[in-house]
Amino acid sequence: MQIPKDLRNLLALQSLNLSFNNLEGEVPIKEIFGNASAILVNGNDHLCGGLAELQLPTCTNQRSTKWTKSKAFRMVLATIGVVLDSDGFGSVYKGIINQDETIVAVKVLNLQNPKVYKSFMAECKALRNIRHRNLVKILTSCSSLDLKDKDFKALIYELVPNGSLDDWLHLPVDTYNHSRNLSLFQRLNIAIDVAFALNYLHHNCYVSIVHCDLKLSNVLLDSDITAHVNDFGLAKLVLEPDDNLLLEPDDNLSQTQTKYGLGARATIQGDVFSYVILLLEMFTGKRPTDHMFTDDLNLRNFAKEALPVHVMQILDPTLLPKEEESEEIEEYAVNRTEGPSHRTNKLQDCITSIIEIALQCSMESSKDRMNMNGVVMGLHSIRENFS
Repeated sequence: MQIPKDLRNLLALQSLNLSFNNLEGEVPIKEIFGNASAILVNGNDHLCGGLAELQLPTCTNQRSTKWTKSKAFRMVLATIGVVLDSDGFGSVYKGIINQDETIVAVKVLNLQNPKVYKSFMAECKALRNIRHRNLVKILTSCSSLDLKDKDFKALIYELVPNGSLDDWLHLPVDTYNHSRNLSLFQRLNIAIDVAFALNYLHHNCYVSIVHCDLKLSNVLLDSDITAHVNDFGLAKLVLEPDDNLLLEPDDNLSQTQTKYGLGARATIQGDVFSYVILLLEMFTGKRPTDHMFTDDLNLRNFAKEALPVHVMQILDPTLLPKEEESEEIEEYAVNRTEGPSHRTNKLQDCITSIIEIALQCSMESSKDRMNMNGVVMGLHSIRENFS
């Protein structure tokens, strides 16, 4: 924290004791700060400048006084620009750690409400202690002022190199130099990875953490196509309790939940419902905001109505065996004994079982929904049967 500039406007102030307040940055030299005998700044090891009588170190440059530097990390933002377009929590940049030139992801938080960061550093410290193979690792955090004297707060993450699940499922293949199609087995593994991460946050962390914003763009893939959930815990950092980033509109599963549940209180059950939407989107290839979903039709009902005989018709076409990419799908769905291979039969059984888990996780009453531990066990069983 820097010395508040407003103190210089208190012209009647005769003495000022700022000792041992963990202050940083440049000490002014005007108004009361122009009288060395009227101020005390002992015990603030990161202050610089000011009158010579204060015997503080010289400020090296303006930028260094406005950034909090972790002892372990000195972070430089790269000039390549934003990695992802901004979301509700902020913007992501690619950055470099000076010591070993490790590339990192820097989440610069969008701070609209000036009252929300009282416990920022304490909360960040707690988040940095969270460790799970399917969560993006938080390396450190920054809290200071930018060059325009506006609040600057950022989280520095380990960079996950292979983009988001949203990129893999929805961006055109020719956007990249290689095919980004995910096989059914890869998608099943990713679904299990995300379920593992949520189960850890909900039930095995030091305190239950509600993600509040689970969606495809917050699932990142590494070089082995292992999934890592990002942005967990951010709602607690940037929102006050009465700001209401909400996850469950009510128990009637209304259409507003197709937008990942914005509009009710944040709960573990709300996270589970968001996982349902993610799961169905992964295997149908349909976004929950697709133009086909109007009135009472949403992604969940779309999948439910396909059970049991029309499942192959709602499957993401990229997952269909070549011999099934035709009008034969409908005929096969009606009379399964005529035609397709044993592998296609197994595919239908697999997709049917996945949809059934999604439905169990999204029962009308949130109290009746399967938790993430049940999801993990169910998907493991499906994977074993399919493989």
